[in-house]
Amino acid sequence: MSRIIRIAAAQMGPTQRADHRAHTLERMIRLLDEAAAQGATLVVFPELAFTTFFPRWLLDDNELQPYYEPSMPNPDVQPLFDRARELGVGFSVGYAERTPEGQRYNSSIVVTPDGTILGKYRKVHLPGSVEPRAGAQYQQLEKRYFEYGELGFPVFRAGPVWQDALLGMLICNDRRWPEAWRTLALQGMELLCVGYNSAAYDPNGGESESAELRTFHAQLVAQANAYMNACWAVAVAKAGDEDGSGLIGGTCIVDPNGLIVAGTRTLADEVIVADCDLDLCQQGKSKMFNFAAHRRPEHYRRITGQTGVILPEDESPA
Repeated sequence: MSRIIRIAAAQMGPTQRADHRAHTLERMIRLLDEAAAQGATLVVFPELAFTTFFPRWLLDDNELQPYYEPSMPNPDVQPLFDRARELGVGFSVGYAERTPEGQRYNSSIVVTPDGTILGKYRKVHLPGSVEPRAGAQYQQLEKRYFEYGELGFPVFRAGPVWQDALLGMLICNDRRWPEAWRTLALQGMELLCVGYNSAAYDPNGGESESAELRTFHAQLVAQANAYMNACWAVAVAKAGDEDGSGLIGGTCIVDPNGLIVAGTRTLADEVIVADCDLDLCQQGKSKMFNFAAHRRPEHYRRITGQTGVILPEDESPA
């Protein structure tokens, strides 16, 4: 018997630094309404969905504070939770988290249709730098504004409302690291939700990557990793021109064969929907990527035992 969830990817167009939170919430609620009207019961929003991508700016502590959520939900985002519960729709959303102890994380949560937070993830692979690049118009300062996530890569059992799906989350740069996907897949993950705010230019200051190439890479990693881990992947962008800084789109829903079954066509607010049959994961999980039968972890220790490259010793004859 098929286990089908109708899932919506709610791509968001740009959010400017001057935009009011209420305006952004209105946009998100419109996307939620549109997804629900198409029968979706799970709506996936992007990374840092409630604000502009503020790590591009060098900001002092007072300027930073409004970008972080002190709790989830909180009065500023409660309308999204209320509307989702009215519609009987759950969602995944990324946000900047500030804990009561003052720690700051790039986080995401999954919320069930009754308003319960099913699970939380904190971004592990932070790109960019702590110190700003001299002379750069735009920065990538996630390492300055966030701590490395310490929750690992948890998988959550969604319950009957979502066909008992085994669900995982990643955030933006995490999706480029196959170790993250495989850690989730080793817990049986069937559905991966990932939001991103990916620059349309090389965020490290180079000129070798175009928006087209970066969009190709964004979809490539979703397709390849969905196939290699026999799972569905919902990859959702915040896209377009934010205060002169471009973000790629490329939002897509990918099946366990690595095929894009739905994709956006714009860099604006846009909803795409797909019926995702979790039972399609079993082909890969029981055959090509049957981990119990085929993995050889005794040969993989280098993956967790080192960070940088260690070249082999030169054993050529003298």
